[in-house]
Amino acid sequence: MDVVELVNKYGFPIVMAVGMGFIIKYVWEWATKEVKPVISEANVVLIALIDRIRMLDNDLIRLNQKVNVVLHLRGKTIEHERVLAEHEINQVHHDTKKQKEEKEDANTAASGES
Repeated sequence: MDVVELVNKYGFPIVMAVGMGFIIKYVWEWATKEVKPVISEANVVLIALIDRIRMLDNDLIRLNQKVNVVLHLRGKTIEHERVLAEHEINQVHHDTKKQKEEKEDANTAASGES
């Protein structure tokens, strides 16, 4: 029987419903036999990639923590060096000021003796 005889005998909607059933069956078999295994494999790969991303994220967090500690300690070292340098500058300034005062006192004393 060809399609025209089937349409005349059963009607167009019935023939199209049966044809649609065959198409749905074909798509279902194709999806379960070919697409589902590929999706399962992709799912396994995706899980592995997510695990690697988590490991990298943890590594970045650890590295960031270490950098922060080093910067903090280096900041303390720099601050300590700054305080020492400031102390030395103040000491030199104080010594210079003291020498000027002593020189002025000596000049004043020498002027007073004359």
